[in-house]
Order: sequence, then C-alpha cells, then structure tokens
Amino acid sequence: MKNLLKIILKIFIFIAVVLTVIIGCYIATGHSMYEKALKETPIEDVFDKIKQRENYTKLDELPKIYIDAVIAVEDHRFYEHMGVDYIAVLRAVIHDISNQALIQGGSTITQQLCKNEFFTQDKKLERKIAECFMAAEVERNYEKDEILEIYINSCFYGNNCYTPKEAAKLYFDKELSQLTDYEAILIAGIPNAPSLYNPIHSMDLAKQRLKQVLEAMVTYGKITAEQKEQILAQGESQ
Repeated sequence: MKNLLKIILKIFIFIAVVLTVIIGCYIATGHSMYEKALKETPIEDVFDKIKQRENYTKLDELPKIYIDAVIAVEDHRFYEHMGVDYIAVLRAVIHDISNQALIQGGSTITQQLCKNEFFTQDKKLERKIAECFMAAEVERNYEKDEILEIYINSCFYGNNCYTPKEAAKLYFDKELSQLTDYEAILIAGIPNAPSLYNPIHSMDLAKQRLKQVLEAMVTYGKITAEQKEQILAQGESQ
C-alpha cells in the first residue's frame, strides 16, 4: 500500500512539474509577444492615432446611459480591476474547460482594446497572455476614463462608422445629445458584432442585442427593471 501511495505521489509531482514547465513556456512566449508589440507600436502612438480620428467622441459628450450600457455589457468591474479581471478569467477558464474549447476569454475593456490595437484576433493562449501584459501596462500609464474613451472610439460600429458620433448620425440622423435612451443603448451594443447588430443590416438583430444589453444593465444595477421596460417602450413608439 505504501509503495502504491509513493508511486501515485511521484506521478502527481511529475504531472505538476510538466504543467509548470508548459505554463511557464506559454507565459514566456506571451511576454515576448507583448514586448515585441510594445516596441513596434508604443501605446502613446496608438492612443494619439485614435484621438486624431474625425468625429472622435469625448467621454463627456456621451449620454451617461450610453457609458453605463458599455460598462454593463462589456466589463461591469471596469473601475475595480487593474486591466485583468481575474474573477472573470477564472469563470471563463472553467467554462472553456467544461466545453473543451477556447470560447470565453473573460476579457476586460482594456484587454479588448489591446487585442484590437496590438495583436491578432486568433484564439491562442500565448496571445491572450500577451494581451494581459499589455492591458496591465496600459492601466499603469493611463487613467480609467481615458482608457474607456479610447476604447469607445476604437470600436467599429458598422457601415464605415468608427465613433459614436458617426453611428448616431448614420443610424438616427441625430447628434449624441439628441439620442433617446433606446437609441443610445442600441448603438452601444453594436460593436459586439457590427456586421449583424447595426440597424441597417437588421433592426431585428439590433433589437435582440439591445435586450441583452438592457438585461446586463439591470443585473449590474445601472437601471431598474421598470426603467428597462420604459426604454423598450420607447423603441416600440419609434
């Protein structure tokens, strides 16, 4: 019996060592990818390029409900973490292991920004690790509001729209200040899949996405269930 226990212990130790080496290799590769990307494209250059976009939209120009919608549906702990939400990552890892596929990423707004601007879209673990290193670097050097503002202006809203101002004008022929809550939330939901959720492609799909955003807003306390119904009623009357 003792010999059996020793054998089992040795197997566990061997597996732990192998896993540690594998994880270490992925981390090292990811860190190299991060350093390479940072050297080739400094964060300051990326942010400056985005800020120079025509119709760049400042955070204080956006309706509050628009900002609440983005945070609720994309990263409800945005103001609490330092670039990587380890709670969300753990939840995503458990989900992916159970599905035996890299489906959920647990990405924060900062990570999404880094993925879109510095890396490819391939779902590889080393790229994900590089993204985490870059997100931490961004959070060390920039305030939360500036990161959020850059993120919102780095998203694609479909039909050649790259800022909320452009999306409001194209889809509703309005300035941002003129948008109803319904319209603002609908636009906030588009970047998740701009080819599907923009109103020109399909208003039905856009409305489905809006309902998902509203559910997240209720879940994370941005609006009440009663306000959700009022916003949906707004849409029905348009």
